[in-house]
Amino acid sequence: MSEQRSKADNISWQGFSTKAVHAGYEPDPLTGAVNVPIYASSTFAQDGVGGMRSGFEYARTGNPTRRPLEANLAALESGTYGRAFSSGMAATDCLLRSVLRPGDHLVIPDDAYGGTFRLIDKVFTQWGIEYTPAPVSDVDAVRAAMKSNTKLVWVETPTNPLLNIGDIELLAEVAHEGNAKIVVDNTFASPYLQQPLQLGADIALHSTTKYIGGHSDVVGGALVCNDEELDTAFAFLQNGSGGVPGPFDAFLTLRGIKTLALRMERHSDNAEKVVELLDGHPAVASVIYPGLASHPSHKVAAKQMRRFGGMISVRLKGGKAAALDLCSRTEIFTLAESLGGVESLIEFPGAMTHASTAGSALEVPDDLVRLSVGIEDASDLVGDIEQALS
Repeated sequence: MSEQRSKADNISWQGFSTKAVHAGYEPDPLTGAVNVPIYASSTFAQDGVGGMRSGFEYARTGNPTRRPLEANLAALESGTYGRAFSSGMAATDCLLRSVLRPGDHLVIPDDAYGGTFRLIDKVFTQWGIEYTPAPVSDVDAVRAAMKSNTKLVWVETPTNPLLNIGDIELLAEVAHEGNAKIVVDNTFASPYLQQPLQLGADIALHSTTKYIGGHSDVVGGALVCNDEELDTAFAFLQNGSGGVPGPFDAFLTLRGIKTLALRMERHSDNAEKVVELLDGHPAVASVIYPGLASHPSHKVAAKQMRRFGGMISVRLKGGKAAALDLCSRTEIFTLAESLGGVESLIEFPGAMTHASTAGSALEVPDDLVRLSVGIEDASDLVGDIEQALS
C-alpha cells in the first residue's frame, strides 16, 4: 500500500497559486501534455506476476490521473499525504472508521453539517460510538465535552450553516491534551483561505465538490495529513471500501483547482458587497458573516483566515415565511443545495441540507437562509437580493 502514497514534500516553491497549477504533475514526458491525461483504464498490464509498471495494477487501488490530484491536494494544505475520495461523505466515513472503534467517543460541532451529523447519529452510534455536541467557538465547552474515551474532535470552521468560528490552534491543544486527534472540515474556507494543519490540526477534510472543484460539475472528497501511520489507515479503507473518484472526476477537480485562488478572491469580494446590503436592511434580523466586526469570533477568523469567504447566512425578521419567500424570489441566486460553485446559490437549510437535524440539538433556526455567493458581477448579485427582499 505504501507505493500508493502521494507525497508533496519535494515541492520547493511556496506560492499558493503556483502550487495549485503545478503541484503533483509535470508535462507528460512522452507527449508533452501540460494537463494530466485522463487514464480511463480499470486495470494495468504487469511485467510478470507482481511486476507493476509505475506502481499501478487496478484503478480502485491507484490511478495515474488520481495520483497527481492527491499530491496536489496535499501541497495545497501544506501536508505530506493526500487521499481523494468519491465524495466528501466518503472521506468522512473513511476518517471515522480509521480513527474510531466501538466504545470510543467524539466531539462534534453543535451546528455541524447535516450529512456529517446524520452519518454519526444514525450509523456510527449503532456500532457503539458515542458523541457530544459542543460549540466550536467555545474552547472551554469543547474541553468540557471531552471524555476519557474521546478519540476525535471534529471541527468545522466556519461551521455550516451558522458560520461559527473555532480557534483551530486552541482546539488542537485541547484535543491533544486529551490524547485525541483533531480534524478540521475546511470545506467552507478552502485551502486558499485557511491552513488547518499549520495551526495544529491532525487532518484536513474537504468536500472537493465545493470550492476546490468550484464549477458544480463533479462530486469528490479529500483527506490530508502529515502522519504516515494515519495515511496508511486511510489508504487501506480507500482501497478496501472503494470510495474513490474516477479518472474524469479527478481531472475535473484538478482543472478547478488551478483557478482556486482567483475564484476565492472573487467569492470574497462579492460576499462583502452582499453583506453591505444585508447588514442593517429593514427585512433582516441578523447577518452572519465572519468578516463583520459584529461577528462574535471576527478576531479569531481574522487571525487564521486570509479572507472571509463566500458564504453568508441571514435570519429574516418575518420568520420562516419570510425566509421561504426570499428563497423563492431570487433570479440570479439559484435555489439549490451545495455551495462553492461559480454560480450563486440560495437555500433554506432547515428543509434542505440540514433536514436531518430536525428535532435534535443541532436543529437550525427556521428563519435562516444560506447564501453561496458566486463570481458573477457584484452589482447584479446585490440587485437580485435587493429586489427579492423588497
